[in-house]
Amino acid sequence: MVGRDRLVMVFVDICEQRDVKGMYAKARSREIKGFTGIDDPYESPVDPDIVLDTTTCWPEDNARRIVEYLLGKGFVERNLQAVAVGL
Repeated sequence: MVGRDRLVMVFVDICEQRDVKGMYAKARSREIKGFTGIDDPYESPVDPDIVLDTTTCWPEDNARRIVEYLLGKGFVERNLQAVAVGL
């Protein structure tokens, strides 16, 4: 509905190792049923515009990557950059 020229697909790659709530372990031991990626199908996006890794990057770095992408595509005005990235 939005159109490919106005859609930004951001894939947040969340690794099982970072599961502080133990949800993956519960799903693997079948305490939780229908858990996406364990017993419920999941397909990573084929061609996301941005891939964020939560295991090697700080949240601020990931936020900066998104803002830089939006600036580059003209979705965000340059004068809003300082507010968006905390400068």
